[in-house]
Parts: sequence; structure tokens; C-alpha cells
Amino acid sequence: MSLNSTPSSERTHIGIFGKRNAGKSSLINAMTGQSLAIVSDVKGTTTDPVLKSMELLPLGPVVIIDTPGLDDEGALGELRIQKAYQMLNKTDIAVLVVDGTIGMTKEDVKILERIRAKEIPYLIVLNKADLVKTQTPVLSQMQDEYQVDPASVLWVSAAAPSGTADDIYQLKERIAALAPAEGPARPIVGDLIRPSDFVVLVVPIDKAAPKGRLILPQQQTIRDILDSDAVSVVVKENELKNVLQTLGRKPSLVITDSQVFAKVSADTPTDIPLTSFSILFARYKGNLDTLVNGARMLDRLQDGDTVLISEGCTHHRQCDDIGTVKLPRWIREHTGKQLNFEFTSGTEFPAALDRFRMIIHCGGCMLNEREMKYRIRCAEDAQIPITNYGTAIAYMQGILERSIQIFQR
Repeated sequence: MSLNSTPSSERTHIGIFGKRNAGKSSLINAMTGQSLAIVSDVKGTTTDPVLKSMELLPLGPVVIIDTPGLDDEGALGELRIQKAYQMLNKTDIAVLVVDGTIGMTKEDVKILERIRAKEIPYLIVLNKADLVKTQTPVLSQMQDEYQVDPASVLWVSAAAPSGTADDIYQLKERIAALAPAEGPARPIVGDLIRPSDFVVLVVPIDKAAPKGRLILPQQQTIRDILDSDAVSVVVKENELKNVLQTLGRKPSLVITDSQVFAKVSADTPTDIPLTSFSILFARYKGNLDTLVNGARMLDRLQDGDTVLISEGCTHHRQCDDIGTVKLPRWIREHTGKQLNFEFTSGTEFPAALDRFRMIIHCGGCMLNEREMKYRIRCAEDAQIPITNYGTAIAYMQGILERSIQIFQR
């Protein structure tokens, strides 16, 4: 996969945090060598989190997250601060920018405590080093009062014309050193197939399908099949039966979009393994067991219960949108209960979950692994069952057990 095509969800997310005018935007521009962030002497120039995909050597493909100031003011400022804290949920490496002429403040300490609690690797950048005559008092305060390891601190002069290059070189090297070591490659489907196997992918083309392209999970699955030296055959749902009859050999697996699960199951002989993109991606992000158990809780819903349906991205909703229209309809039909539904999208995931009886999440293809696991952990901590679209649909259509058999071989 080329650098430019690396999905955001597969990139290391670097969150830049700090108070207004600590120099976050100057630091980002110096790190990237581009004017990605607006630099101004006016406090609060960055009013909402800004995410930018790019390459940052020596780390490679990353997402830089520029966040609002932690000392923003007023009711709107409080909302901006909440947004900044929400960005921790998708941050793989945190950079806390502190004004070196002032030192650590209560706002810096508060977010540092949260970063530590979430076990996020971090670096504290003391900016404006060119304006500080003596660095020892600031470092002593951080070490004595806040138990900050000097090894996690770096002085820089992000906006100074002299010395910037060396500062920023050291900064990028230190950030790269915080990146988690790469473990074994996580296959989407590669461990379930062998070279030269045929895999049939069922991709509906309806009004919700993006014009001229496939959605990300479909693209990534095809790439994983090719990387496994297997063969992918892509069809629409109304062509599947004929393709299976004329293919000439039995495919090792059929993978379908969840919306046509029932038809695909009916058209796929029982001796051919069947699953869905959503179920594959639940496993890919390491949470399939939790989501399967969550789906089985659909039968325990009662009249008046509230179900949260959450999506990890924002998109233009069609008249028969799966999240806001189809799923609520199918759940009401399956349970026969009078239920309430609430909907969130993008970064909007509720901090308090106690009012929900169940959570049904999208496949999370646009969320990185840290944020998806964070959301699932929040549900588990609140003892709220959670599942995803495809797993819930498979359960309601009575084909969930068939859909997970391939993982039990």
C-alpha cells in the first residue's frame, strides 16, 4: 500500500496538546515544514481539532491532530476543551506543548494525568527555549512537583529563526522513538485462505454506494486477498448465484456486505464458508468475541429501552440510511418492542453511557484501533452490551453462527 493511499485508520495518530499560545501551531508547522496550522498572537486561533494526514520522517505515514487550547474560556471554550480531551481517544503518541517561559500549569498537569491514565506514550515539549535564560528552575519544578521524568522532556524554539532545524530534528526523532514496535501483521482475511484460493466478495451497488469507488473495508479486503496470493471475484448480490454455478471451482470463502446478508446466505451453499466485511473488521480490530456476545443481547431488549447507534465517520445520509433507518426498523421488527434510538457520528461518542441498554456501532473502518478499542472498553466498563452493524444483522437474520464458523476451524 503506497504512502498516499494509507488509510487514516492505519496511520499513527500524533496529538498535539497545550494551552493557547503555547506554540502548538508553530510546532506543527516546524515539524511538517508546511503552514498547516494558523499561527497568530491572538489566543484561541485553533477552535476545533484539525486532523491532517501526512508523512513525518522517520516515522512514516501519520495523522497530526492540532487541538484547541486547554485554557479556552466561556461556554464555547468549555466545549472546545472537551473536544481536545476527546482527541486523546484516538491519540497513539501525545505531545504536550508547554510555554517554557511559564512552566507547567494546572491545565497542563490535568491533561498529563489523563494521558498517563490512558497509558499513551508522551513527550513534553518546553517551547520558546530562546526566551528562557535559565532552564533549570522549570525542569526542577516539573520533576519535584509533577514527577516528570527529564527523559520525557525536550526544549525547542519552534518559532525562532536560529536553532529551529536541530530542535525539530530532535523532536521528530524523539516522537518516532515513542511509536510502538510493530508486531505481527494483522490480517483481515489472509490467515483464513491459501494461495490460489478463490474468494467471492458481494458488493451491492445502490444509492448509498460511493460513486466510482468501493468503500474502504472492501478495498482493504481485496488488497489483503491479493497480498495472500489468492484470487478475488467481486459481484453484486443479484449475480452471486449464477457466478457460483459458473465459476468452475468452489470458492474458499464468500464475504458479503451486511445489508444483503439474508439473500447472500440463501444463495450460498452451506458447504461454502460465509462471513461479512463487518465481522471481518470486528476481528481485525481485536474485539469479535465482545461484539458477538453483544449481538445476542438483542433478545433481551424491553419496551422503553434506548439503543445507541454510533458511526465512526460522518457522511451524507440517504433516504434509507442503514444506521438511522434500516437498523432501527430491523431491530423493532426482530424484538417486537417499542424502543428509543439515539444516534452519534464522527468523534461524538457519549462520555456517559448509563442511559443506554445497548450500543450498536458501525464497523469502525475510519477509526484507528486505539479509538475503537476505547469505545468498546467504555461500554464494557459501563456493563452495556455492544455489537456492530454486521454482527447484529447476522444475528437478527439467524446466520450469525454460520458467519463465525470460519474463525473456529
